Amino acid sequence: MKRLTKKEEVIMNHFWEKGPMFVRELRELYPDPKPHFSTLSTQVRTLQEEGFIGHKDYGPTYQYFAKVTLEEYKQRSLIGLIDKYFDNSYLSAVSALVKEEKISVDELKELIEIVEKQK
Repeated sequence: MKRLTKKEEVIMNHFWEKGPMFVRELRELYPDPKPHFSTLSTQVRTLQEEGFIGHKDYGPTYQYFAKVTLEEYKQRSLIGLIDKYFDNSYLSAVSALVKEEKISVDELKELIEIVEKQK
């Protein structure tokens, strides 16, 4: 799955938070100065072409909705990150977090306990 740009991520976050909406409703969620309607519409259509967003017809206009949940996006992004930077090794990824002190050994033990309870 393609990684979202910052602008695309803003759009997707609006859909994930608010649910289905028209481009004009999406535009109202932005602070001033708001993006041009046509620019925002183009970005939404691009996200649709990439499979992130779907739409429902309402006469000459479309109501758009997220086809990918935030959780699906996070999971696919993490998998892609581990594949790309850690040669698909989850152990290497976790080891890097421990080495950089982003996760403590105690937190790692807690994570192992959680995983074991889920089995």
